[in-house]
Amino acid sequence: MLELKNLDSGYDFLQVLWEVSFTVEQGEFVALIGPNGAGKSTTLRTIAGLIKPKGGDILFNGESIKAKAPHLISRMGISYVSEALNLFTDMSVKENLLLGAYAVKEKETQLKTLDYVFELFPRLQERKDQLAGTMSGGERKMLAIARGMMSNPTLMLVDEPSLGLQPNLTYAVFEALLKLRKQGVTILLVEQNVNATLDITDRAYILEQGKIVMSGPSHEMKANDHVRNAYLGI
Repeated sequence: MLELKNLDSGYDFLQVLWEVSFTVEQGEFVALIGPNGAGKSTTLRTIAGLIKPKGGDILFNGESIKAKAPHLISRMGISYVSEALNLFTDMSVKENLLLGAYAVKEKETQLKTLDYVFELFPRLQERKDQLAGTMSGGERKMLAIARGMMSNPTLMLVDEPSLGLQPNLTYAVFEALLKLRKQGVTILLVEQNVNATLDITDRAYILEQGKIVMSGPSHEMKANDHVRNAYLGI
């Protein structure tokens, strides 16, 4: 579904990614792991079209998207849930969700998707009239993920969903991602909680200093000496 080919990317004169190549197959739950500053978020932002690559290519279902605008990439079926969440705090949960479906023109389709999202996230349905700014941190993360679902994506790029959350809320957010995966959504996850991430994902890529240095099934990565020493504190 997604293929990065020798991707170079960064900000103005600062190059962050160097010839990054990896794939994500349809229906997979894949993790991108690495230390702070390795380029994980830059990778997601480049795929989403928020940063234009300096070299290489990005293929989505065989079509190059490296030169496409973010809104066109979104309409192709890629949803990006950023670390910043970017919720409209003075609007209700329901209003935030409907804004996530701005590219879906048919009102009936929007409402069907809303019902589907509420079925996946009953807590959000209970709070549909609550202002997003008054929700807990975990609920906001859940709302951001659910809003990303409103455009009916086939691929979700999720950046640091557990950042700043207590362990019990982190568990709830990961449970939400697993629900999406069971519904057939392909997920590329950037996450600081490496131990939990390797427990729930199929495969993992290790990104260090802007380069992919290792990859494999998540259970093998969890047993790898380098991963255990560098990321699991073992």
